[in-house]
Amino acid sequence: MATAEQTDQFEHLLAAGTRLFESNASDAMLLLVDHPLDWEKVRAATGSAPLLVAADEEPHLEGAAAHGLKPLVLDVAGLPVQERLAQALLECVAAEIIPPEAEVVAIYSGFEAGSLDSVSVVRLEEHLGQLTSRDLRNLETKVPLETLKLVVDLAVEIGREGREGKPVGTLFVVGDTRKVMQSSHSVGFDPVRGYSRLERRLTDPRVREGIKEIAQLDGAFVVNADGTVEAAARYIDASAENVSVAKGLGARHWAAAAVTRRTRSVAVAVSETNGTVRIFQNGETVLRIEPVRRAMKWKDFEYEPPSGD
Repeated sequence: MATAEQTDQFEHLLAAGTRLFESNASDAMLLLVDHPLDWEKVRAATGSAPLLVAADEEPHLEGAAAHGLKPLVLDVAGLPVQERLAQALLECVAAEIIPPEAEVVAIYSGFEAGSLDSVSVVRLEEHLGQLTSRDLRNLETKVPLETLKLVVDLAVEIGREGREGKPVGTLFVVGDTRKVMQSSHSVGFDPVRGYSRLERRLTDPRVREGIKEIAQLDGAFVVNADGTVEAAARYIDASAENVSVAKGLGARHWAAAAVTRRTRSVAVAVSETNGTVRIFQNGETVLRIEPVRRAMKWKDFEYEPPSGD
């Protein structure tokens, strides 16, 4: 695919971003693009800075990797630019390309689509809205890492996005399925009943979207270790005796603590109040993830292209 012409404005902006990277000793630079660029010139202009390039369409990134850039295809077309940037950074953290506390210089189209015209320094705090693989490996559990990441990432999306503009709270109980089913009962209509196992796998994006739609129903989702949703709308019967949770947390978190104390499962609870995701094991909260919209600090820099004088 032919590259789009790079304007003087973009070249000056790229130089400004590189100076910011160097003066702040940042961890990486990020270009959010909607058309292909001359990656050789981009690499030459940014020197040795670790350079991430993200786009909604794979052809826009063609040839980037060959010049030492790290391409990232997003699936957030149509969202506001800051949400697209946030998603790009989250995916980089989840893939352990950058650390959760990284500082990144981002260049993007802030005012006019198709024109790279803005540069910002983004500082990621300790708790992004997504866990790294290393965090999850620290859990001593027989639930496969891939399944845990699927469930946690889905829970984070629910906590961040809600549904139809309203916050949504929900609970996933993963692993030790037979005992979890014995420690719970149906609260009524189960929307996943009757579907084949293949149609209930969280690896399918359509299944994940379907789970988001029904997440606001009462009860918990029970997820097998292989990522299959075994049941939905389950009321947890496990006794909360000898279980304690932080002050202010409600019945959903008590249920998460209780079922993980009585079984060898891992529970992932999304708070309806603020979207916070808590992971429970052995009756205790072992990890907490705050919504991404509270996890980024933006510092904008005004940019005026040089005059033609």
